[in-house]
Amino acid sequence: MPNTFLNNLDWRFATKKFGPKKKVSAKNLAKILEAIRFTPSSHGLQPYHIIIVTDQKLKEQIKKYSFSQNQVTDCSHLLVFCGRIDIKKRINDYVEFASAGDKLKKLALQNFKLAKMQTVGKLKIAGALEWSAKQTYLALGFALAACAELKIDSCPMGGFLPKQVDKLLKLPSYLKSVAMLPIGYRAQEPTSPKFRYPKNDLFSEK
Repeated sequence: MPNTFLNNLDWRFATKKFGPKKKVSAKNLAKILEAIRFTPSSHGLQPYHIIIVTDQKLKEQIKKYSFSQNQVTDCSHLLVFCGRIDIKKRINDYVEFASAGDKLKKLALQNFKLAKMQTVGKLKIAGALEWSAKQTYLALGFALAACAELKIDSCPMGGFLPKQVDKLLKLPSYLKSVAMLPIGYRAQEPTSPKFRYPKNDLFSEK
């Protein structure tokens, strides 16, 4: 089978059983994180933060609040995707980073800043989390694709108790865990063929 992006997507599956002894290299992890960094997001604000968990004791604790799913502890790295609710600060930070200390660039970004403050900047906690979670899932999707491209196994997870995981990770109040992504290498091949709905179920033209 040719090594193309689409073939690699067909190769991947939600890996439930990882080989705990085989680890993702630092080089490949850096590539996955770079794919996340280049994920598109609304207004370019990237309202998320990813915690990379390798400490085995911490993974064991997280497993307790993940319905005892083994992939949490057997994976090489556990990526915890967190949404940010400090949207106003994120907008201000964007202006500072994007202008890189250039006063003229910062001035040119003031209309951008004002517009964003009037829209997403006004969101309350629940609304801010809902909005940032959507952006966070985009980042998760890019991580999944990067893993497939590198022939690294992964398993996107929403089955965990976010508040308890937030406490274990000692997250600041502006971060809320949204999804988890164990990555590593499969201990066994899929036991059933991949199922996807047919094209005529998923797509239509007008």
